Amino acid sequence: MSSILTNTSAMVALQTLKSINSNLAQTQGEISTGKSVATAKDNSAVWAISKVMEADVNGFTAISDSLSLGESTLAVARQASETVTDLLTQMKGKIVAAQEENVDRGKLQTDISALRDQIASVVGAAQFNGLNMVSGTDDVNILSSLDRAPDGSVSASNITVARQDLGTAQGTFGVGASLAANGTASAATVAGTANTAVVSYAGTWAANDTATLTVAGVELSYTATTTAVGDIASHFAGAINALGLTGITASSASGDLTISSTRAFEGVAVSSVEGATDVSATANVTALNGTTGLTGTSGTISERAENIAFSTTAAVTEGDSYKVTVGSSSYDYIAGKGETMEDVARGLKIAIDSAGAADYSTTVAQDATTGQWSLKVDNNGASASFALAGNAGGTASGGLFGLDSIDVTTDTGATSALDNIETMINVAIDAAADFGSSAGRVETQNEFIGKLTDSLKAGIGSLVDADMEAASARLQALQVQQQLGTQALSIANQAPQNILSLFR
Repeated sequence: MSSILTNTSAMVALQTLKSINSNLAQTQGEISTGKSVATAKDNSAVWAISKVMEADVNGFTAISDSLSLGESTLAVARQASETVTDLLTQMKGKIVAAQEENVDRGKLQTDISALRDQIASVVGAAQFNGLNMVSGTDDVNILSSLDRAPDGSVSASNITVARQDLGTAQGTFGVGASLAANGTASAATVAGTANTAVVSYAGTWAANDTATLTVAGVELSYTATTTAVGDIASHFAGAINALGLTGITASSASGDLTISSTRAFEGVAVSSVEGATDVSATANVTALNGTTGLTGTSGTISERAENIAFSTTAAVTEGDSYKVTVGSSSYDYIAGKGETMEDVARGLKIAIDSAGAADYSTTVAQDATTGQWSLKVDNNGASASFALAGNAGGTASGGLFGLDSIDVTTDTGATSALDNIETMINVAIDAAADFGSSAGRVETQNEFIGKLTDSLKAGIGSLVDADMEAASARLQALQVQQQLGTQALSIANQAPQNILSLFR
């Protein structure tokens, strides 16, 4: 049946042409935009995923900028700390030269002062974009990543870099909780008198009886020619003094041999063996003047210095303040972040040495068995009180605290400077090493972020980018289909006209 009201063939041809035109428009859109999913209408799920990933890419781009800024900042800090290390090493050379008395220490001190001023200049200038990593103690956080959890929440991750204070500030003593229990003084006073031991020779001696005495590793012997014990003591006193051992002298009275030691940081081993043919001869060692450790016929005359033994269990936190009092003077050190009891002991040593008191000498030692650190203080003058105090809550001393006080114009100053400069060099070396390690980590993270960003972009492309080869081929086919559809519609529209022939 033919109808002039309803042309089903034209309707089918029209719907087909519309479908072709729609597909053609979509293909042309893919070609013009380069995307198969350009709007949420194209594929809402894929579009939403791609937009989240695009937001992450933009975030990682900003993170890469942050990491690049951090790399530059750390490069400046590392270079500064390495330069400070080199300058301190040069300063050590001047200090070593000052150990010789037959040099112009005044000129050496001028060179040391110039190097010190240069160090201060380097530390002050070592900033990048206003941030100085070699001044202060506050940690610096460098934005390193965005972490997206399965629930969609996002959190930022940071690389924390510790500042390495290479300043020379004294610091501010704390007023918080007492820390006095973290260190114990070996005595209430530091005496300047010698420690002594007495070897008492008694009994009956016969000719050819032999006595042997060992002092500080040197063995002495005496073969009796008389029975007078005073001769034995007198002989050994003269023999000991003839050795010229530093800080060791001897004297005799009747049958007693008194060995005196003013050695500050070294004990003197003493042993006496009779070796006489007459078995009734005796040799006794007695501890006097507070010397300990001497028993029977052998022992050690204690070092003259007193010490402060620091706790092996107590933690050290930033701002912990310790004060050593020697006589009428007090010497402070305030711990920085990450320091230990060794650092506290060395800091107090530098504080005492920096005061330039001629009568006091110091050293830091560690017990080989317990690992306990101690600060030893020797007094070559009148007896002085000796105590330790401490409080929390202070402002840390600079990492190169005491640098400003190095003075090699005196024997005492030159000696203390040699030990203290080693501590400062180690501080600068540790700072450079820490910055180098952090810089390597930041550089690795920056490389990873770059590769991660590329991977995310590739993933987004695989989701939304158009396949241009397929689109080109599809466009050609759709253009042919459009032409054929237009022709089919034209033919279908001609069908009603054929009905006119029925009425002619």
